[in-house]
Amino acid sequence: MTAVLLSLYACLALALSNPVHHDVMIKDAPEGHSHPKGEDPHDAKPDRCKGIEFDAITPDEKGNTFFFKGDHLWKGFSGPAELSNNIFNELDDSHHLGHVDAAFRMHHQDDLNVHDHIYFFLDDKVFSYYNYTLEQGYPVEIQQEFPGVPSHLDAAVECPKGECITDSVLFFKGNEIYSFDIKTKSVKKKVWAHLPNCTSAFRWLEHYYCFHGYNFTRFHHVSGDVTGTYPKDARNYFMRCGEGFGHGDGARRQRCSEVKLNAITTDDKGRSYAFQDAMYIRLDTHRDGSHHFPISRLWKEISVVVDAVFNYGDNMYIIQGDQVYIYKSAVHYTLIEGYPKPLKEELGIDGPVDAAFLCPNQHIVNVIQGQKMYDIDLAATPRAVKMERPIPFPEIDAGFCDADGVKVFIGPEYYSYQSPMILAMGKIKPAPQKISPEKFGCEK
Repeated sequence: MTAVLLSLYACLALALSNPVHHDVMIKDAPEGHSHPKGEDPHDAKPDRCKGIEFDAITPDEKGNTFFFKGDHLWKGFSGPAELSNNIFNELDDSHHLGHVDAAFRMHHQDDLNVHDHIYFFLDDKVFSYYNYTLEQGYPVEIQQEFPGVPSHLDAAVECPKGECITDSVLFFKGNEIYSFDIKTKSVKKKVWAHLPNCTSAFRWLEHYYCFHGYNFTRFHHVSGDVTGTYPKDARNYFMRCGEGFGHGDGARRQRCSEVKLNAITTDDKGRSYAFQDAMYIRLDTHRDGSHHFPISRLWKEISVVVDAVFNYGDNMYIIQGDQVYIYKSAVHYTLIEGYPKPLKEELGIDGPVDAAFLCPNQHIVNVIQGQKMYDIDLAATPRAVKMERPIPFPEIDAGFCDADGVKVFIGPEYYSYQSPMILAMGKIKPAPQKISPEKFGCEK
């Protein structure tokens, strides 16, 4: 968590400027239809806003997302198509690839020789790229690299350990799914007849998407279950397609002077979140982009603005009014049975509060209420206020503590302190630092 907040600022810049939103929303072209997958890939430059069915989708090691159709690709969520061999030189020049069947970015930190490599599949061959360069010895037979996985695939997507039991890859062929364990090279075959036939698949922020036609369906990576209303039109979410597309179409970027955070925290797994109104922003996933989502999407019981958030052990505490919700920091947050409970019962303090933060390797949570900061020992039973101290601010919006110290946010500004004690003892406020376009991606 060292220097987490510095990285949060860089990530939040993407969050406030990147167009992906909710399921991943984005939005310059009239509606129409393109040729389906399988027809001549050498047609005129394709327009993905005309209802394209993608051949493959994958991020690279830098976090750029590539969408493939025929011998063209799009880099990112906006901009025109370009020939795939402009970036992946060997695709046409050496191997005459008119298209790819499937692609994914390998996640396997136990083996840095393959981790973050992009794998392309064509017929019965697999190609491995890193830094846009074909690895020596490739292409090879799919069975040589991924024994038990069939040829002529439809789609593929990585499934890291913690989401799947082990680092794995899901391969799609019709309604058959082959779950490949990267370490043991074992395969388990499943049939997901309820899921549409995926022509491409994409993992984004621990969610999994099956693309079919110009639509997509979000599914559970283990069971294949689909919850919510699907399919949805990809042009409303994964690309900029102008008027008539995107439920945020026409919305202007937030001005820096308007930014006001409610809370910031980092959980025990290193996942960092900023809360703003009824939305949250994932801050540690800059390689995949950082974007706004409804709070209720991840914390189903929370539907309105939160007052404060902090993490202790593997639990996340969300304070709302005079209630506290405690969630287990698993892959998908789960509310602990019996919660919410009154804040008074859990922490020995009446709500509402303005902010709360916990410094690394500490068990004292600092809760700010008006111009007072309360120290509460989370290791004590029952929990109660251990110390009460004044702070040099009449009111703050959010607070955060990492190895570099404490940051307190007040509207479009924040103040830095070396420790909670210095925050409480300080007679003179440090110079405020403005929320800027460079740090937050907002407009001046």
